Amino acid sequence: MALNKSQAEAASHTTGPMLVLAGPGSGKTLTITERTKFLISRQGIDPSRILVVTFTKAAAAEMRERFCRQMGGKKYPVTFGTFHAVFFQVLKHAYGFHGGNIIREEQRYQFMGETIQRMHLEYEDEKEFIGELLGEISLMKNTGISLEHYYPKACAKEIFEQVFREFDGKMKEKRLIDFDDMLVYCYELFTQREDILSAWQRKFQYILIDEFQDINRLQFDIVRMLALPENNIFAVGDDDQSIYRFRGAKPELMLGFGKAYPDARQVLLDVNYRCAEPVVEASLRLISHNTKRFEKKILPCAGIFPPRQGKVQYFLWESQQEEGKAIIEQILRDCRNGSSYNDCAVLFRTNTQPRLFMSQLMAYNIPFRTRDNIPNLYEHWITKDILTYIRLAQGSPTRKDMLQIMNRPNRYLTRDSLMEGTVDFQEWAGYFYQKKQHWVAERIEQMEADLRVLSRIGPFAAINYIRMGIGYEAYLEEYAKYRKINGSQLVDVLDELQDGVREFHTYGEWFAHMETYTEELKRQQKQQELSAECVSLATFHSAKGLEYANVHILDANEELTPYKKAILDMELEEERRMFYVGITRAKENLYVHSVKKYNGKAVDISRFVGEMQGAGV
Repeated sequence: MALNKSQAEAASHTTGPMLVLAGPGSGKTLTITERTKFLISRQGIDPSRILVVTFTKAAAAEMRERFCRQMGGKKYPVTFGTFHAVFFQVLKHAYGFHGGNIIREEQRYQFMGETIQRMHLEYEDEKEFIGELLGEISLMKNTGISLEHYYPKACAKEIFEQVFREFDGKMKEKRLIDFDDMLVYCYELFTQREDILSAWQRKFQYILIDEFQDINRLQFDIVRMLALPENNIFAVGDDDQSIYRFRGAKPELMLGFGKAYPDARQVLLDVNYRCAEPVVEASLRLISHNTKRFEKKILPCAGIFPPRQGKVQYFLWESQQEEGKAIIEQILRDCRNGSSYNDCAVLFRTNTQPRLFMSQLMAYNIPFRTRDNIPNLYEHWITKDILTYIRLAQGSPTRKDMLQIMNRPNRYLTRDSLMEGTVDFQEWAGYFYQKKQHWVAERIEQMEADLRVLSRIGPFAAINYIRMGIGYEAYLEEYAKYRKINGSQLVDVLDELQDGVREFHTYGEWFAHMETYTEELKRQQKQQELSAECVSLATFHSAKGLEYANVHILDANEELTPYKKAILDMELEEERRMFYVGITRAKENLYVHSVKKYNGKAVDISRFVGEMQGAGV
């Protein structure tokens, strides 16, 4: 395949540092493999001295295969690998590590579970809490921040420090490392052992890095050491697609490449071969609102290929139900016009957004594939609490159910006050009256009265009463303060649950729906592996690197995209980059959907919609 002018300029680069700005669909993989070929075929570089680094095993494998094809099928000892794979090779030689020293994901969860149990920490959902703690540890390591100077979000600082020390001690005791340790250990090794660093510098004299915008501080520092003294570093990426700050990625490193390497050359791959002209133009209008970026003029493909035909359309719907129905009708319409389900993707900001839409797809019997773990709302611990209240109101109250909710909100009830399998409210209140704790006994009597109220009302009113009348929403806010987490995310679960129950007038209908939905979700998950034809559902994060003929953006609304937690300019710019990644997945048709109400509450259209249309430019 012939290279365009900017691709050819990048691919024929010889020595010294170069930054290649590669926008969506600009042929960056082709450029990297062509440069690798150029170094070997035209410059006579020993292939074993070339290192090509990317962020995923799949990307590294694809790069290796494409390079092999370009070299006529002949194999060359170029190293293609992820940062972790390359750094682990270093550790294998230095410390004798082998595959058995890499901790399995289930072991990490097990170790952390044992740690928080030993510390007797309070949490509602163990798996969720463990995930948050492991994420904090990962971020701390990748940003290179010391434990003393790291301030966590998942729990109090002193608790986090104790958790980390216990967890890290267990890892060292078992001589296990995780992927983040590979970076930390490699950095320490290179800074402490000049002889080892020198040997690897001689080994890898040419370094090509894909997706450079996703690099973190630790990776960058290691690569800088490795590239010395020639600094033959070829960095390819798009600062406008840097969306992994939560993992430690720093777009500032790419933006500051010229300061790190003042003699670096810079090339812009300025043709988007993927997207139709209206999509390219809308995406450039959007991303131009970011201030911390390289200025780029990107052109839709023309001349080399016939231009793609396509359009960008915007919609505003009364409700999520109406939005989902319209998207399904458009998908079916596109399929009647020659598209397949595989050509269609529905993208969104958070992994909780598509739950209602998934139930609509199930109702239409449309197969779909999720690229993220979409949590089942009905298995959330908050939903389980609500259902427990309803179950207690509808039948004979059991000790097991009562123990789950008796202090949600806190009524200061003790487990040892409730010993019988079936709860007798009169006896239970009497226990506290005898102890002269009248105020506790009165709370039991109030709870019994609340359950009588619940037994007489329908599902929607019941959830509202539990939230406001019983005080469950206030309990969630208190719990969020204790855990130092965002309480609005917990309230969102209540909003979604309550809004979704509006269409069910009886508990029988609602419970039947929950059971059907859960079973259908399991069936769909199994079906995903078998079905060749599926609509793709993905967050902006997991859609990165993919492309589809027809893309629908779900819920383009304020508080969703940009997400409500994004307050600082830096955070808002990352939200805009996420949206940019989402819309540039569309090869032909882009459909941007907003709603007037989300989970029953009025919401505004996302500012990004106006920016795409040219407002305020």
